[in-house]
Amino acid sequence: MGLLVEARSADVDSWGVLDDTFLRCLPIATIEADLVRAETIALPITLILLVFVFGSLVAAALPLAIGALAVVGTFVVLRVLTGFTDVSIFALNLTTALGLGLAIDYSLFVVSRYREELAGGHEPGLAVIRTVRTAGRTVAFSAATVAASLAALLIFPLAFLRSFAYAGISVVAVAALSSIVVLPAMLAALGHRVDSLSILRRRPTEVGAGFWPGVATTVMRRPVPIATGVILVLLFLGSPFLGIEFGLPDDRVLAEGNQARMATQQLRDGFTSNESTPISVVATGIGDAAARSDEIAAFATELSMLPGVTRVDASTGRYAGGTVLPVPGDPSQSTADATYLSVVADIEPVSPEGEALVAAIRDVDGPFEVRVGGASAQLVDTKDALFGLVPWAGLIIAAVTFVVLFLMFGSLLVPAKAVVLNLLSLTATFGAMVWIFQDGNLSGFLDFTPTGVVDTTTPILMFCIAFGLSMDYEVFLLSRIKEEHDLGHDTVDSVARGLERTGRIVTAAALLIAVVFLAFATSGVSFIKLFGIGLAMAVLLDATVIRATLVPAFMRLAGEANWWAPAPLRRFHDRFGFSEHVDLDHPVTADVAAPAQTGHAVGVGAAAQRASTEAHDEDARVLS
Repeated sequence: MGLLVEARSADVDSWGVLDDTFLRCLPIATIEADLVRAETIALPITLILLVFVFGSLVAAALPLAIGALAVVGTFVVLRVLTGFTDVSIFALNLTTALGLGLAIDYSLFVVSRYREELAGGHEPGLAVIRTVRTAGRTVAFSAATVAASLAALLIFPLAFLRSFAYAGISVVAVAALSSIVVLPAMLAALGHRVDSLSILRRRPTEVGAGFWPGVATTVMRRPVPIATGVILVLLFLGSPFLGIEFGLPDDRVLAEGNQARMATQQLRDGFTSNESTPISVVATGIGDAAARSDEIAAFATELSMLPGVTRVDASTGRYAGGTVLPVPGDPSQSTADATYLSVVADIEPVSPEGEALVAAIRDVDGPFEVRVGGASAQLVDTKDALFGLVPWAGLIIAAVTFVVLFLMFGSLLVPAKAVVLNLLSLTATFGAMVWIFQDGNLSGFLDFTPTGVVDTTTPILMFCIAFGLSMDYEVFLLSRIKEEHDLGHDTVDSVARGLERTGRIVTAAALLIAVVFLAFATSGVSFIKLFGIGLAMAVLLDATVIRATLVPAFMRLAGEANWWAPAPLRRFHDRFGFSEHVDLDHPVTADVAAPAQTGHAVGVGAAAQRASTEAHDEDARVLS
């Protein structure tokens, strides 16, 4: 509860448009209830799904334990951060959702790989080592890409978005460390007992058989028509985003029965003009304000004639339609060298019409320089501040992601393809965001009030999170494809085997994290609903449609060029890069190194090979 109280100041700083009543009623009562409800819904369903995936109660409990550790650890980090900076209370939703989701995702891959190593005949000690050096390494790289996407939020000037960066980076770091440090220790202690309390048993399938390799093979037989069809469908589903209108949240993000919303709605319904949200026009350093009363009156008169303006209140009087009303002015609106005017309009402040009115006021050639404030002006200035930095945020995400994936795969095409496919996978999600929440479709079913706009920060936040999660699944799939390729399989076999190894696990991971996000769709705040539904859709779409169709199609078309890089970059990767495939059973010899020189198994690299030999010797000493 202490974190909830400490975090409130960031919301005041970011959303000055929201009045004190809104802030008092929203954070503690609504957010705390949302968190409890989401956890109550998500945890039991997640446990059931984990039991179905693993077939064992012990194995299913491990990801939940790591998820709880990640959430609690991140809360501690955020509590410390509140001593140094503002942290938005809404970051708690992200901490819970992303903490559970990522920790379960990472644990799912680690536990699955460990069980796979045990099934391959390895003793628990060696199985843990092999798991950490393969799946653990992939988790570390995946966490780096997710953290890079969230770190891009730090460049924005809003404390609200920065708070999500603090929470997101913290939860990714804690989840990754827990999955590659704490979880392996738990697996080593359990040994073969990880499959204890088995409930469901699956019969093993032959290599190359099953749904996922069949899908990959079918797609790779006809990559062009299938990829073209999927891309066209995604672009069609994303087309509503072209009509997006940005705004700031107001009382209507709350449920209809909320007291803050009811009070504000009475003001909206009972007065023809927006008395409670005027536009403030302030002039400072004007000298003797009393001596310039005629100029103030003329300026107020001109402002009162602007379209949408009901009246202008100034120290010199009250003006409407270009005339002064028989009401005295308020002398307190001027000081010795400053004055302010209150512009009351008959339009919704947070709307395109409100933005146009702010622009018109700022274009008036007055007798002195003025600053324009209020809800409408904040919308204009927020959009300018955010959207001017969006290209830089995108560039940061793309550049860091590209570098991390190059270090892992030693290829130029694979990182470029991953970035493009991730962007494409988000089109349908952003189209649905506009169609549902801006246009109001499904508003009755989801129980929210559409306002005709989307919060300016939500698309940016969703993009950074969804891009990172999409890259998360991309890394897991590509790492297994690369591992198969390094073992000597051609592109078609590598893709089919990689999808066979990860298809069920990636789908299960996406379903689990989608359950967590969808639990937040029960929130009493509409943009938290949007957050939960949008991210759930993004991860499910990415883990199924994108991974099953576009990835195999594009890798089939590129062939061996998937793993190409210029000679200087190849040498750089051989020296400093990493590989998913680590041979722990046999020392590296010249016969193993030869394929890397011919390009057949590109990407292991001399440095990785030396590390493999050293790892084998060290493992022998550890296990002895």
